[in-house]
Amino acid sequence: MPMSHHVTDRHGAGHRGIRRRTVLGGAAALGSVVALHSVLPAVAPAQATRMYVGRGIGDMTGESLGAGMNGYADTEQHSVGLHLRQRARAFVFADSPSSPRFVHVTAEIGLIFQSIQQEVLRRLSAEFGDTYHEGNVVITATHTHAAPGGTSGHPMVDLSMLGFRPVTFDANCAGIVDAVRMAHHDLAPSSVGVTTGHLYDAGVNRSRGSFDRDTADERAHFPTGIDPRSQSLQITRGERLVGVINWFASHATSMTAANALSSSDNKGYAAWYWEREAAGQDYLAGGTPALVTAFAQTNPGDVSPNLDLEPGRGPTPDEWLNTRINGERQFAAARDQVGRNVRPLGGGIDVRHRWVDMSAVDVRPEFTGDGRTHRTAVAALGAAFAAGSQEDGGGAEELPFNEGDRGGNPEVRAISELVIPAWLREAHGAKDVLLPVGLVPHAIQRVYPFHLVRLGGHYLFSLGFEPTVVAGLRLRRTLAAELAVPEDHVTVQGYSNAYGHYVTTPEEYSAQNYEGGATAFGPWTLPAIQQVAADLARSMRAGTPLDPGTSERDLTGQIPVSPLGNPLVDTPAPLRNFGDVLDPPLAEYRVGQRVLVRFCGTHPNSDLRRGDTYLAIERREGDRWVRVHDDGDWSTMIVFEGLLTVTNALVTWDIPPGTPAGAYRVVYTASGRGIDGRPFPVRGESPAFDVR
Repeated sequence: MPMSHHVTDRHGAGHRGIRRRTVLGGAAALGSVVALHSVLPAVAPAQATRMYVGRGIGDMTGESLGAGMNGYADTEQHSVGLHLRQRARAFVFADSPSSPRFVHVTAEIGLIFQSIQQEVLRRLSAEFGDTYHEGNVVITATHTHAAPGGTSGHPMVDLSMLGFRPVTFDANCAGIVDAVRMAHHDLAPSSVGVTTGHLYDAGVNRSRGSFDRDTADERAHFPTGIDPRSQSLQITRGERLVGVINWFASHATSMTAANALSSSDNKGYAAWYWEREAAGQDYLAGGTPALVTAFAQTNPGDVSPNLDLEPGRGPTPDEWLNTRINGERQFAAARDQVGRNVRPLGGGIDVRHRWVDMSAVDVRPEFTGDGRTHRTAVAALGAAFAAGSQEDGGGAEELPFNEGDRGGNPEVRAISELVIPAWLREAHGAKDVLLPVGLVPHAIQRVYPFHLVRLGGHYLFSLGFEPTVVAGLRLRRTLAAELAVPEDHVTVQGYSNAYGHYVTTPEEYSAQNYEGGATAFGPWTLPAIQQVAADLARSMRAGTPLDPGTSERDLTGQIPVSPLGNPLVDTPAPLRNFGDVLDPPLAEYRVGQRVLVRFCGTHPNSDLRRGDTYLAIERREGDRWVRVHDDGDWSTMIVFEGLLTVTNALVTWDIPPGTPAGAYRVVYTASGRGIDGRPFPVRGESPAFDVR
């Protein structure tokens, strides 16, 4: 890896928690690009249903310096730069331009919270009136663990990121609204169909001991322990593919907790690769892209992308390369379905939704399975939750917890029996209750939204939890039975409109691995959600209205604002001006080498450059410079080196295979903040260098 030792020895030591291979490991993840078929093939219109569809994409990138990452709950994991921008991809569906609509948004963030959902709905209402509302908008997260967080409004989540991040919160909401707005104006006659394929080498069951407690029939349904379905909604216009929503169950945890560069992880890579590399689209060109591809989650609660069951270890021991390989596999599985065995949707759009207090659901015997009524519990998390998903790098080594170690720590159990009420411990059954979060006002959300959407003859059930693969299977079977449709006509989608931790089967819960310890509302959580799903399905099938209930009070902004990464003023390095090149590039490089340029910069959180870029790689063409890469590309990275009011920007470019020979330069753009609080523009240009 050319020059990486130079950068690490001279500059890397100042970044806590960042190793050389973490910050500068992107070059190892380049290699040769997998040869693939044409990406926009003709698709026979007879294979799909005519419908009106709009497509949109928005930049929702959060704060690239000083923000806690959302996912691993590691208080030392703070953003120091940007690798892949986060994007929201929206699709609007309608039978006609004047008929009711349904909006599906896939957001490349760790989690969707009620705070984000409610703010997005407020902004949509202000712009579009009652066209979009809580009943017909579903926002789902890809669950990347490498995106800036602090956007929940509930202390259980935000305090692990050292507070609320209003700048990131606004960026997330604005990017989602941008995507919906673009989709709204893109509404046009389209053909829509469903395809289903299988993908076996992009995930592994990380909790096999729990999975093995499920029924023989369920284990036989998933012989490898994962849900291999790669299911896609394909949108075509004029016999050309223009949009895809793909659902596949695998955690977006290819990037480890040691990484501190903002990244959309494997699902973001899959979408980026299809749109940018394969289809050749430019996100900064303006207008609606020719192709929008969203890679959403289904039921990945116990599925890890780390095939060796160690953090960052899949086909290789390199987290960057694993991210790329896993993303390429998800892309290839979706791409191979294009135009093949497309099932027409049929006509009609219908939606049912309901808010449910998950701490107090009386679950009927038809769902409990033992002939008795049971009740969900006030939220609490167990010792296994504190252990973290050790296959994906969760949990702290200094804590005395292990997955599946019920009662294995006498001290913890003794404290639990002393301070946790007996009724709460009894309600949580096998769980060694460690954190009774439901007893702390507003520490965790209590009332959750559930949506059942019918798009023709296909059904989407959305919930704000992380279901395991068998939990997802039971939900699909429950819905298929109520709706009298094949199980394959139902998709279960987690991480939607809220977040309430995990959902396991009662059998898996009894093992008290991480997923069971993180099933916050007790052993009857899944049967309660099956009951909710069945009630929504019965209402939809009968065509009868359903009281949706009401949400909890919005807590946005109630958590103290994080003190980290909030710039007051920018000053240049001594004897330097903003935009100056501090470390220039070499005169010449070869394909596969790394270009490094350091600029005298500004704090990035003053201007997140949404819909724009902090950097550009430009090639000289005649008498002009043409942008060929930016900070939304896999081959580039930008690291911000901050000390008090001085921030330097280190830009790297790993020259990809196929880069034409010629003269290139690196351009840095930003906004600074003056002593009077006013922003000012910054631009820096490196000397030209040759690529041979």
